This record gives sequence, C-alpha cells and structure tokens, in this order.
Amino acid sequence: MRRVATSLANLIRRVIDFFYPPFSRWVPKLMFRYAFCGTANIVLDWVLYFFLYNFVVGHDNIDMGFVVISPHILTLCITFPITLATGFYLARFVTFTSSTLKESSQLFRYILVVLINLAINYWGLKLLVEMCHIYPTPSKMLITTVTVAFSYVCQKYFTFKK
Repeated sequence: MRRVATSLANLIRRVIDFFYPPFSRWVPKLMFRYAFCGTANIVLDWVLYFFLYNFVVGHDNIDMGFVVISPHILTLCITFPITLATGFYLARFVTFTSSTLKESSQLFRYILVVLINLAINYWGLKLLVEMCHIYPTPSKMLITTVTVAFSYVCQKYFTFKK
C-alpha cells in the first residue's frame, strides 16, 4: 500500500512540476506544489459540498432526536473527513516531502490545523448563511479563501517543518 501511495505521489509531483516552469520566476516550487494540491483539494471540497448539499442532504433541517442540524452544517460534516484525508496525503507525499518529522506527528499536527480551519468554516457558515443570508456554496467558497493562507503558513512552519 505504501508503495502505491508513493508511486501515485511521484506521478502527481511530476505532473505538477511539468506546469511549474512558467511560474518559476515568481513562485518557489514548494509554494507552487502547495497551491496546485490545495486548489485540487479545494475544488474537490466545493464539488462534494455542492453535490451533497443539493442532491443528498437536501435543504431541510435534520432532526437527530437530540439535536437539529442545519443542512449546510451536516454537509460540512460529511465532506470534512474526505478532504482531510486527501489533503494530508497531498501535503505529506506531494508537497512537503522533505520533512523529517514522524508521520504520526505530522498527522496529529495536520489534524490540529484542520480543526482550527473547521472551526473557522463552522462559524463562518453560521455567520454568512444564517445571519447574512448568503447562499451556502458561495459562503463556503469565501470562507475557504480565508483559511488558505493560514493553512499554508501552519503547514510549512508547524506541521511539516524540517
């Protein structure tokens, strides 16, 4: 399994690096890889969120018996573990490959950063959707842009530091 993950990561890295030369004057390779992988994971998140919200979860509150969950928050809860896994894989095996920290430490730190992002997403969705009455998908996209810069700094200097 590890060999497949590494082979896939090498393939992804080669594809990303193929597109790097025109940007090499302005962006370091590490940042380019992070942006490429992050963009792919964000697009996956947005597509999953849109699809699940509109075609699976629906637009009505869900009564769990002990708590009522709004559909935009339930959709966030469903997409979160998926993009957590794909994001960690891309960060660890494609972008920040030179980190010397143990994988378990990286995963723990990655989860901490992502949990902070989850809190930002949760409160941001509550604010934008429920108080400002902005549609859920554009709200999610706006909040994502806020968390991207925060994530890059945290991942580079905390989660995957050398």
